[in-house]
Amino acid sequence: MGEPDEEITFEFLSLIRCYRSGRVDRLLPDTRVPRSVDAATGVASRDVTIDPATGLWARLYLPDLDGGERKLLPVVVYLHGGGLVVGSAADALEHGFANRLCARARALVVSVDYRLAPELRDHGDRERVFVLGYSAGGNIAHNVTLRAGAEELPGGARVKGMALLHPYFMAAKKADGEVKNAWLRGKLEEMWALACGGGRTTAGLDDPRINPVADGAPSLRRLGCDRVLVCLADDELEVRGKDYYDGLLESGWAEDAAELLVSGEDHEYVHRDPDSAKAVVVMDRLAALFGGKN
Repeated sequence: MGEPDEEITFEFLSLIRCYRSGRVDRLLPDTRVPRSVDAATGVASRDVTIDPATGLWARLYLPDLDGGERKLLPVVVYLHGGGLVVGSAADALEHGFANRLCARARALVVSVDYRLAPELRDHGDRERVFVLGYSAGGNIAHNVTLRAGAEELPGGARVKGMALLHPYFMAAKKADGEVKNAWLRGKLEEMWALACGGGRTTAGLDDPRINPVADGAPSLRRLGCDRVLVCLADDELEVRGKDYYDGLLESGWAEDAAELLVSGEDHEYVHRDPDSAKAVVVMDRLAALFGGKN
């Protein structure tokens, strides 16, 4: 057995490497960008500290309001991807996505490390809150919205809708057509164990937090929102995303739901190539959802 700071316990090359000593190396290049006024969209962003004790923060995005008009806007809580172990609201691709979403949807976008900031009251309509999550953030968005269906939100806030963009859901039993890349599938399984191992779950990949349609999972009809949009791509997570959407329809959930499947595109295309025709279709659907259409 090697030295604790040399022995690797988990590795996902290009993303993360963990050592027995507890040391963690995150391997992605640092692409964080500062808050700004975006020259292309006029969207202004600023950073807000949520919890000084832990350093949690959020980046708020406000669209360029015509003539400085003051009106309450829909609030979109955006949860970035990263497999539950990497990523930041300040990453260049996430920042660009949030800028475009804010401008297109005419909404106040809050890109957070998974908590809301209290500064929303000046511009945000607490009765029109939307939750949007990409990849691992999609998993968190589901769990947040499910909890919102069981607990009264403070200050009269109401989650109107939820959008899941290529959500990170898994299951112990592999479905037909699910394993397109066995190595990647294995890494996705290991990342869940890394994020929620160490005795924090006994159900493995059938823990309801990673498999919302597992036996014994809370019914999806308890989702605390009025509208759901599930966006899927031609990636390793497509099958489980479809299972989630089908499970929602079968649960007896009586609100509006829609599925958007974009074939021939991978997991990251919306962020990596945001001006492509297919990415624009997704952005338009998100903007329509937040504006009151599904």
